[in-house]
Amino acid sequence: SGKLYINDKEIKIKSPVDAKEQGIALLTEERRSTGIFPVLSVADNVLMASINKYVKHKFILNKKKSLKDIKINIDKLRIKTPSYKTQIQYLSGGNQQKVIFSRWLLMDPDILILDEPTRGIDVGAKYEIYTIIADLAKQGKSIIMISSEMPELIGMSDRIMVMCSGKVSGIIDGKDANQEDIMKLATKFA
Repeated sequence: SGKLYINDKEIKIKSPVDAKEQGIALLTEERRSTGIFPVLSVADNVLMASINKYVKHKFILNKKKSLKDIKINIDKLRIKTPSYKTQIQYLSGGNQQKVIFSRWLLMDPDILILDEPTRGIDVGAKYEIYTIIADLAKQGKSIIMISSEMPELIGMSDRIMVMCSGKVSGIIDGKDANQEDIMKLATKFA
């Protein structure tokens, strides 16, 4: 429990819809079970969080504009797919993850919570995901990355908050971060 502030204003979030309306996006750790809609197309998976942006007259989807934006994101994130109509379940884990990133980028959130963003994907896809994260940070987006991979944390973070037994045990500046100090904080209350 606790309080959440965005730009010095306390925010109450009771549902994922509330979070989305506040400009917060979540890239879940469980990509296959809660991140994708496996039998839907790449396009439908990308559009899922931003569909209201493309609906006119309350129920008519502007397919031309939505497909244009979907194709731009597929190209920008270098998603390898035979077609935007391909079911997402047939893509590699790394490309599925990039589709989920694309979904949230279409929504243009201010805050992205990335829970194990590179778990279960190959080294090449990891590099592409790291590049996407770095680009988002350069755009001024706030990134909260949760990771159990030490090199990932050390290489990608401006600040690292370490928790132990549900409590914050310390905050380390990214430039000063090393595995030993992080592990000391991770076991501080154990």
